[in-house]
Amino acid sequence: MDFTTFEADRAADAPTRGAGDTQFFTIGDLAREFGVTLRALRFYEDKGLLEPRREGLTRLYSAVERSRLSTILKGKKLGFTLAEIKSMVALREGGPMPSGGLALTREKCVEQVSLLERQKADIEEAIAELRQMVAAFPARSAA
Repeated sequence: MDFTTFEADRAADAPTRGAGDTQFFTIGDLAREFGVTLRALRFYEDKGLLEPRREGLTRLYSAVERSRLSTILKGKKLGFTLAEIKSMVALREGGPMPSGGLALTREKCVEQVSLLERQKADIEEAIAELRQMVAAFPARSAA
């Protein structure tokens, strides 16, 4: 194995420093950190949710973009649409709410909390049923 190449690849993947000592992250950095694909990050960029800086063909994400990605992924996990996630990002960053489409509202958030609570209750009920089934099986000794 050529360790010179390995070290060069590792250095190229490390967060870079830009003007004013601002830290930037590559698309690979964010994909690994957040467990998403490069394609997903490009999709969020196409939808206007992320706006990385470009240096040639390289996308450089600032700490603000990194934080925005965290918000996007939380919104996705909570079951919000991309339009609602745009509103979440705007709300979090103190910007204007996007116009058109489905805007995020307090009522939508309350509705989503109710939905997740119902899902949680269903999951807890399923777990309890499975535990009863497991307990009903006779204990087997490892032979």
